Amino acid sequence: MKAARNGTKDGLEKTKIAMMRKVSFLSKKDCTDDTEEDSGYLDVTVSELKHPPPQLSPMPEGLSSQQVVRRHILGSIIQSERSYLDSLKRILLEYKKPLMEAEPRILSLKKIQPVFYRLKEILQCHSMFQIALASRVAEWDNTEKIGDLFVASFSKSMVLDVYSDYVNNFTNAMALIKKACLSKPAFLEFLKKKQAASTDRITLYGLMVKPIQRFPQFILLLQDMLKNTPVGHQDRLPLQLALTELETLAEKLNEQKRLAEQLAEIQQLTRSVSDRNLSKQLNSDQKQLILSETLIETVYGEKGQVLKSKERKVFLLNDMLVCANINVKGPPDISSLVPIGPKYAVKWSAPLLQVQVVEVGQETPQRKDSKYQQSGSKRLSSTNSQGKLFLGPPRLYQDLQELQHDLSVVEEVTLLVGTLQGSYQNLNTTVGQDWCMALQRLIRIKEDEIQCANKCRLRLMVPGKPDKSGRPVSFTVVFSTPSPISKISWVNRLHLAKIALRAENLPGWVCVEDDEKTKPPFWCPLLACRLPVFTPKMQDLKLQAVLYNPVHCSLLGFSAASTSLPQGYLWVASGGDDSHGQVEIFSLNRPTPRSVKSFSLGSPVLCLEYITEPSTDEELETQTSEVPSKIGNTICVGLLDGNILVYGSVDTAAQCLLTFCNPEGCPVLCLKQSANFLFAGLSNGKVAVYNRKSGEGLWDPDSCRHVVIGCAPILKLLQIDECVWASCANQVSVIEGSSLRTQSFEVHPDPMVSVTHMVRAGGGVWMAFSEGSSLRLFHTETLEHLQEINISTPSAYLSPGQKTVCVTSLLICQGLLWVGTAQGIIVTLPVPRLEGIPKITGKGMTSLNAHNGPVEFLVATSSILSQDFLKRDSAMEGGDSSSGAEDKEATDSSQESLQQADGSPQVEAKAKGVLLQYHLRSTSQLPGKLLTARPEESSVSTQDSLAHTLEDGSIYELSDDPEVWVKGPGPSSKEAARREKVTSAAVISGGKGFRRLANSSNSSDSSENMLMVWQLPITV
Repeated sequence: MKAARNGTKDGLEKTKIAMMRKVSFLSKKDCTDDTEEDSGYLDVTVSELKHPPPQLSPMPEGLSSQQVVRRHILGSIIQSERSYLDSLKRILLEYKKPLMEAEPRILSLKKIQPVFYRLKEILQCHSMFQIALASRVAEWDNTEKIGDLFVASFSKSMVLDVYSDYVNNFTNAMALIKKACLSKPAFLEFLKKKQAASTDRITLYGLMVKPIQRFPQFILLLQDMLKNTPVGHQDRLPLQLALTELETLAEKLNEQKRLAEQLAEIQQLTRSVSDRNLSKQLNSDQKQLILSETLIETVYGEKGQVLKSKERKVFLLNDMLVCANINVKGPPDISSLVPIGPKYAVKWSAPLLQVQVVEVGQETPQRKDSKYQQSGSKRLSSTNSQGKLFLGPPRLYQDLQELQHDLSVVEEVTLLVGTLQGSYQNLNTTVGQDWCMALQRLIRIKEDEIQCANKCRLRLMVPGKPDKSGRPVSFTVVFSTPSPISKISWVNRLHLAKIALRAENLPGWVCVEDDEKTKPPFWCPLLACRLPVFTPKMQDLKLQAVLYNPVHCSLLGFSAASTSLPQGYLWVASGGDDSHGQVEIFSLNRPTPRSVKSFSLGSPVLCLEYITEPSTDEELETQTSEVPSKIGNTICVGLLDGNILVYGSVDTAAQCLLTFCNPEGCPVLCLKQSANFLFAGLSNGKVAVYNRKSGEGLWDPDSCRHVVIGCAPILKLLQIDECVWASCANQVSVIEGSSLRTQSFEVHPDPMVSVTHMVRAGGGVWMAFSEGSSLRLFHTETLEHLQEINISTPSAYLSPGQKTVCVTSLLICQGLLWVGTAQGIIVTLPVPRLEGIPKITGKGMTSLNAHNGPVEFLVATSSILSQDFLKRDSAMEGGDSSSGAEDKEATDSSQESLQQADGSPQVEAKAKGVLLQYHLRSTSQLPGKLLTARPEESSVSTQDSLAHTLEDGSIYELSDDPEVWVKGPGPSSKEAARREKVTSAAVISGGKGFRRLANSSNSSDSSENMLMVWQLPITV
């Protein structure tokens, strides 16, 4: 019991041994009753007289508010565990035992054992935990420590084994109960009586699902305990480790449950298939179920009215899409006791690569000679002359048709203007083309409004059987999803499933630790694309730094937002000789990055840092009598010549707002923002710290202060809460933000080795070094060394002459630690996502897509989808008929998108009209005379009023990326955090060339700088 009380890592095992030796009520399990179960587990019968349940003593006086809260949370843990143990005992005593002893038999022993499989062992695990918990609770006022007890109790393989067996068997157990209810009336009556006799009326299913919910409940309780445990408390690190253990255990169980449910779903679908060929495909080991959901198939008429609708179960597999009818689920008296799975009748199936998502404004994917019809209807769907499909409200569709008509007229007018004999500033083909582009933009806005009315409509183009003449026939089906998030998930998973079928992803990852036998799960990062960074003439440049600049794109379409990379821009910096630097900007607002701007600098770029604008609270603290100017977020660029450049980040204009040089004139190796300070790591072992200018958002070069760290270069800076960690040689110094006090600690025993990379996750920091393949994990609060791992890859993947692996880049993104190596190989390792310690406990995966040279950088891109995508619009909720709400929606969106240039209210929109303008801000710079009815002497004074001005164009806020328009600032981060989040993420690597491991024939030019883009599934 001493080991359990102290919470040592092997405390549970020592407790079991001690109790086996000295406690008479412990004995080996009798296998005669449970012949089908493993006899290797201890049968624990706890006497409540000798081992009473945990009980908190009365609260002493003089406790702090946090101590009081921690006691309350501990009380919740005790009560929760007691209730859980009662539920487990209730299953065994009130259900299993009567069934085992019933005469005549209600259920055979062969069925009883699988139904209650591993429940007894789960009870034993938690009985042991309760004994240790009681001892710890009795000492709470002296120790106030609970985290290590969770680590000792739930880090053992025994716990994972019994829970894994239970979770894997759960679907089978429910199926046995369902079958017994249908075939044995006595068993159904037995379940009804037991539920009626219970005070809480919980069914057998409600009791048996509790083990699946147990660890998520523990995690919530420990998260609350951790939030109320101050830094420096002796229980803080144990709580973080406990949170890690429970999260890892819960993740493994959730994955096993997901796989078991998917297997059961495929088996249920397979049993309902009459087509032998389809049945054979479904039975293949290669089949993976990615997503399945009950959707409403809706058939529309020519005017957009609903003709009929019916529930369908849609299955997205790794290479096909299946739609099935749902048959009657079963008697209601059975479904109230246990979930009854439906039976399916397959309506149609199609190869995944031939299924297309058709959205508003997209061209139809079928060929001109193919027939097109709507599923379940003899009527043809509404199309326009361009072959575009629309299901939006009639008013919005009418507006769109009017804009398209106006565009064709303006195009004709522009052609006629080109025939004019005179030359006029404000009437020429340049102005006409600007009108055309402005109308095209208005069309896109209107199409976006129609999309907003279709947020819960999933429209698919599916191949059908050829007609009698052999021509291909495609039909469209429209499904109504339960929510906008559901549609986003379907569009995203369809897109990624197609990417997964590409050659570079078959396979894309292998698990080296078990001889590549583990099949990578669907959520593994998928190589979406690869592209060169620079033109062929600039391949001598060396990749130096990368930065993700998140810029929200309000006009990105609904499906485009579901399939594109995270919204924003990617800055890729490089350097050649000492007098030349290059920055390339890529737009990510599409499935494939596209270069939109490039500019040169007078010195190689060594680092980039994204700077957020001061928050409102920070502005109030530093505000003077002057009103601070709003410059928004910025990007700082550190150069080899010691200069720091500050660029605006609103769009791709890349306007330089400030240039200053550090007083030392040393190369700027790294930059990091912390609150209102900018830290610059220099090559001479010093860190320069800058404050913001009073009343401005820019940095004050005169405020520079220096912190001496050492003699070696400062290679990496990392922000940790209010501090900044700076790496110098084999040491790391912790710099406090305002006082600049430092604390140093050694992270590697070899003084010749330098820390090259640091990344944070939860309560830990992973570090990589200039030599060797080891990674080390340190605690952010105690600075304690917690774990060390070595990165290894099979020798077959290494180039001739390469023997050891060296880490060149490091990244943590969505529960994965990405490691880039000097050999061009990328490895991922699973890490916890919560506030615990990011220990490596799972198997690593090696990407079969690699660079020819070192992986120079890894960068995570992540964006939260606009909240507008997640709202149901009034037009959608009110049906498809034209209504007053629909008219209001059209009016509101028009006022939002096309407000008056001076910001004044739009009182008479129809009389004033819309300013038709795209890129052309003024005509004064165009050749020719001003075409005006005013006298020539007054033309000069009125020229500015007649020409387009910057204020007139402010409603567009156009960026240099012609596919992106920014309507204005998005919601604040605090406001967004309170709302539901849908996150899109991708990881981008940079290095020389591309190659497939173990396949030398599929490689690119080794001297070409390449980007590889891995896309991850959208998370909700």
